[in-house]
Amino acid sequence: MCARPRKVSDEDVFAAAHRIMSRLGPAQWTLGDIAAEAGVTAGALVQRFGSKRKLLIALTEQTAGATPEMFAALRATHTSPLAALRAYADCIAQMGESPGALAHHLAYLQLDLTDPDLHRHVRAQACAARAAIRDLLIQAAATGELPPSVDAQTLARAVEVTLSGSLLTWAFYQDAPATTCVREDLDALLRSFGAT
Repeated sequence: MCARPRKVSDEDVFAAAHRIMSRLGPAQWTLGDIAAEAGVTAGALVQRFGSKRKLLIALTEQTAGATPEMFAALRATHTSPLAALRAYADCIAQMGESPGALAHHLAYLQLDLTDPDLHRHVRAQACAARAAIRDLLIQAAATGELPPSVDAQTLARAVEVTLSGSLLTWAFYQDAPATTCVREDLDALLRSFGAT
């Protein structure tokens, strides 16, 4: 008798997809690769998602939806709002764990920017992240880590720009770990806004 295929949750499939996507660019993998990583058959993924593109859309939608929870977890495990913000910067910097990994992330970004269905979810994720960053900055002003008069909306956008730009600049120089470079750039920005 043949063993029944193992059932996995969407979260298991998405975790497998993240692992594959950190190692391979979008043109380098198939649903079969994700299935093998998740421990299911490719047919099971075809039945569940229909296609590679639809899996990517579902994954992007899940990521966007999970953004507020991720920030809540960061806030729950760090002693201050700015410590949580620095931990978020570390998450962003993980995309630069190697030049190849960052190249893969940029290849996925190209898809995200050109496919309207992907872009809709990427935009939702970016909006959720900006709102969460702004909330951390408001909390930091309330606790004295930033001046009470700080314009949290403007600073939140500047934080986004700094994190993205810092990661790309790291790619040019690669003279320190990405985490170090991104943290240093974020701290320089926060000091310019009066962070203590």
